[in-house]
This record gives sequence, structure tokens and C-alpha cells, in this order.
Amino acid sequence: MSVSIQRIPFDKNRVDDWAKHNQPLTNWPVVYVLDGESRNKKLYVGETTGTQKRMRQHLANPTKKGLTDIRVVIDEHYNKSVCLDLESHLIRWFHGDGQYELRGGNDGLTDARYYDRELYRESFREVFEALRAEGLFSRSIPQIENSDLFKLSPFKALTDDQAIAVEDIVDGLLKDLRDPTRTSTLVVEGAPGTGKTIIAIFLMKLLADIRDFTDHDDVEPDSMFAEFFTPENADALKDLRMALVIPQQSLRLSVKKVFRKTPKLDPSMVLTPFQVGESDAGFDLILVDETHRLNQRANQASGVQNKKFGLINQALFGADNPTYTQLDWIKARSRHQLLLLDGEQTVRPHDLSPATLGAELTAAKNTHRHYPLTTQMRVRAGADYVEYIRMLLRGAPVQRPDLGDYDLRFFDDLGKMRQAIRTRDREVGLSRLVAGYAWDWVSKKDPAFFDIEIDGERMRWNSTDKDWINSPGSLDEVGSIRTVQGYDLNYAGVIIGPDLRLSSDGEIVADRDAYRDKKGKENTGHLKDAFTDADLLVFIHNIYGVLLTRGMRGTYVYVCDPRLRERMRGLLA
Repeated sequence: MSVSIQRIPFDKNRVDDWAKHNQPLTNWPVVYVLDGESRNKKLYVGETTGTQKRMRQHLANPTKKGLTDIRVVIDEHYNKSVCLDLESHLIRWFHGDGQYELRGGNDGLTDARYYDRELYRESFREVFEALRAEGLFSRSIPQIENSDLFKLSPFKALTDDQAIAVEDIVDGLLKDLRDPTRTSTLVVEGAPGTGKTIIAIFLMKLLADIRDFTDHDDVEPDSMFAEFFTPENADALKDLRMALVIPQQSLRLSVKKVFRKTPKLDPSMVLTPFQVGESDAGFDLILVDETHRLNQRANQASGVQNKKFGLINQALFGADNPTYTQLDWIKARSRHQLLLLDGEQTVRPHDLSPATLGAELTAAKNTHRHYPLTTQMRVRAGADYVEYIRMLLRGAPVQRPDLGDYDLRFFDDLGKMRQAIRTRDREVGLSRLVAGYAWDWVSKKDPAFFDIEIDGERMRWNSTDKDWINSPGSLDEVGSIRTVQGYDLNYAGVIIGPDLRLSSDGEIVADRDAYRDKKGKENTGHLKDAFTDADLLVFIHNIYGVLLTRGMRGTYVYVCDPRLRERMRGLLA
């Protein structure tokens, strides 16, 4: 394949002159990039089979004012499907690079298959490097694709089940919003890596684009979402007040950075549950990522938060009843809610109870507002790997599935696993050690001390909860569940600590003494005497289930308990 990029001034006369001398290309599928002078950091990516006509449309659109150049990507072997795919890749790379503000919406980005797709995609890197040589990209593809801005971008190509879920959600929300008396709760359910966070961010950008709709210039006509871009729907959304609630601090900060770089989204839209509870104004729509991490009424991380929890309950419900949860706050402050959850990712007794999550799932199914996600986007081994890990941790009979080229390894020597993770990090980046809550965090008070010592290896817990994966020194540290839930790694080296062991009769059990997260086994308030060893085992299963499903390319495993090590060696090696 031979790709060429032709550069044309963004001017009607110059476009017409180009078309006169390149008649075959005016009726041929191409991808194009519109950009401006260096001080005008705006850019638009599109595809068309009628370049001259499409450029005239853009020239007449006031939103394209300030753009100065057209770059047309041409290959005689490209067809419509290839161009749609290249357009999608360039949009994602440009947004992930963070150098330009992307104009246009995300309504047309779906991950369709077509003949010889992988062969064509090899040429996409040639296009990228040519554009990078002209200064349109500031980083390499691996650097871009390892960034949170890329991974959490609303300019994502959706899987089929994600696209169907978004279509059904938007359709239902528009109907609900037209009736001011109606309330609704929608639930998106999916295992790790199915893209729940992406659904939330994608949906907020799509709703904002529909709200601001004026004409069809920037709407992909063959997009499955094109039908929503109407004046009537724009009117229904014109006063829409929406927010995204993320319970985990680290993920919340990462998403705020993405919103800061995304037109029509703003970091102020990303809130804590406490901010929603304390808000004076209501919301039309609140989306809740990692809904399972919302809190019950229990001892909080600080006295200030304990006081706030009680005050919010009193303000919203008239009394500090211990049965009220942060989910109740969200329902009290919004007409419509979209809950994104996975019941097997609750990792503390303070998280919403299985009964509460189960009730929400049942209600959503009964009202036809339940949207399951099944396609595995993170782990290359697919959904079979996720189910395999969950069954393995429960001690259920299981056979290792065909994992393709997924790099799953078992280590008897932690030093060797640590070195292997360092090697992977040099090769592809984003490779880290993580572990369960089986060691005290001594270094938090005195950085001179080590927290974890195994096989002669001395290590410290994560020195920060904020963006730990990308922080300096993280390769020398061990991340906890707080640092990685909701994130992707290329390779995860997972240390299964002594909090999970194999009993003498062959059962996988929890070791309460070895489990060191004080908040994770605290029996206080209305939870007192209700938290058994069986409950603790569920949370520990969930913690390791999360840690063992972070690695996109591979997962390396070390087990501390000798009996459990022998069991898992036979299943993981």
C-alpha cells in the first residue's frame, strides 16, 4: 500500500483548483484533517467520498473559522470501511496526544470489522508518522496509548454491545426527560474491562453534542446515533444539568484531566458523592461510575467526613438514619440516574451491600433499563479469562481456557517476577506490581521503612493515591486496590498475600489477622457484628479479582501461602 498526504489551503478557490486537477479523488473515499495556525489549537478529522463538496460545507460552517489547512490522506486501496477506521484511529490519537482541541462529536466511532482489517491498519502508523513529522502529533503512538487521556477519552470506538447500550440509554433518557414528572434509574452492568467508565464519558459527550445540535455538518450520516441529532432532541436537552460521580479519588482526578481537554465537558462536572449530597441544586442526570464503591453509613476516612455524612442525611431525609447510603443521596438530588456497576468489585464492608446492588439490578431489569456489557476490552485473553480468574479464586473446579497470546505466568520467586515486570515496563510501559491488603503501611509514617519483605525483596506501598501508576518511583513500589481499580496496565505483577490461604482441608479461606486494611474489617455502627469471616473472604476474592484483571497484555502471579501456591501453580503455570 502507498499512502500519500496532500496539503491544501482551507480556501474555496484553492479547493476548487485542487479538485479540477484531481478529478478522480473528488469521488473517492479519503480521510482528511483540518487544522489551524500554531496559535489556533483546533483540529477536525473527517472522512468523505466527495472531498470538494465536503470542504465547501466546512468552509460555510462558522465553527470551522480559524482553520487554515486541509490534509487529505489518499490511498487507492482504501475503501469506505478503511477510511472510517482510520478516521476513528486519528481522532483517538489526536485526543490522546492532547495537543489540539478536537472539533466535532464522537457519534460515529464504532469498532467495525472488515476484510483485511489488520493489514490496512499497518498503514495507519505510516499516516501517523507522516502527520507527526509535520508537527501534528507531539508523542509516539505507544506514549499516547499508554496515557489516561487516551484510555479514558470520549472519542472511543465502541464495541457492538457498548454502542447498543448507548443507543438504548439515549433513547430512553430522551423519552424520560420530555416528561417532567418522570424519574428513572438505569443500570449498566459489566465485568472488569468491559468499558463501563468509557460508556459514562462517551454518553456525556454525546448528550452535550445533541444538546448543541444546529445542523448536520459534523454528524456522521451513517452513525447509529445520527437519528438523535434533531432540533426536538436538542430542545429536550437544552437545560440538561448532568454530573459524573466517581467514588475513587485517583480515578476521579484522571477523568477531570480528560474533561479539561474535551470540548463541552468540564472538570466541574466530575463530583464526589459528598459534593452531590451537599449540593443546593438538583441534577437532571447523574451518572455514577463504580457504583459498587459508594458508601453505606459507616466510619469514614476522617472525622470531617463522618460529620458530613450525618449532616447530609439530616438535610435530605430529616434524620441521620444509618440505613441511608450515598446512593440515596444521589437519588434525592437527581431525577434520573445511570448506575455503572459490577457487584463482584465491592472491596470493603463500607461499599454498597450486595442486597442494595441486587435490588437496583432487579428493578432495572423489571423496567427494561438494564444494559449488560459482555465484550472484554482490557484483557486480550477475553471474557473467558475474567470468569476463569473469578472461579479460581472461589476454589471452584476450573480448567485453564485458551488464552491465545495473553502472557499469564506463575512465579515461585518474587525477585524474578519483579525483574520481569521491569523488563516489560522498558518494552511497553505501564507495568506495575500490585498486591492485596496483607501488609501494614509503615512507610506512610516513615519513608525510611519498607512495608513488604518477601524472598529478600524489600518494597514499599504506593507513595501516593493520586495517579500512582504514572507517578515517579511507582515502578519501585507496590500498588494497592485504591490505586488501580478502574485503570488499565499493560502488565500486572500480582502478589497474593497471606490474607488468602488454603486450609488443611483444601478450602480457600480468608486470614483475618493477615488482612491489614483496618477500614476493610471494621465492625462499627450498624455493621457491628454483621461482618463475618465469610464476608471478609468475599471482599478479598473481589480485591484479587480486580488486581488479576488489570493487565491488558499479561498478568504475572506470586502467591505467599505455600499450600495455595501449590494449588495455583497447577492452574496458572
